[in-house]
Amino acid sequence: MNAPAPVAVEDVQATSEPTTAEQPNSLIIDTNVRSGQSIVHPQGDVTIIGRVASGAEIIAGGSVHVYGALQGRVIAGISGLPSARIFCREAKAELLCIGGVYVTAEEMNPLVEGRSLEARLDGEELKFRVLD
Repeated sequence: MNAPAPVAVEDVQATSEPTTAEQPNSLIIDTNVRSGQSIVHPQGDVTIIGRVASGAEIIAGGSVHVYGALQGRVIAGISGLPSARIFCREAKAELLCIGGVYVTAEEMNPLVEGRSLEARLDGEELKFRVLD
């Protein structure tokens, strides 16, 4: 009778930390956001592929990108990120806010209404840049 061949055993060190998948820092919504809906993502950026209706709300820890009409409210940079920005294809927003500094529809420059827009924080003031 032959003895079984020896089997090599590798040393495997046990870890006390469980392996976890990295959390994504962006959220993509592939549809319109309807009136009354609220999207909250405090960990990072939010991208909406569609429109944000009047009465809808987007709240993000980072930047917000809207590839459609923005008629609702957007609050960006709630994580304290001063470089957060808001981008939209058609600006008709009720409220734009970055880092606690905000502008309402009544205060917004009429020259940017309906235009493709970038909003960013510059000190204690929101600055707008028309993209089209």
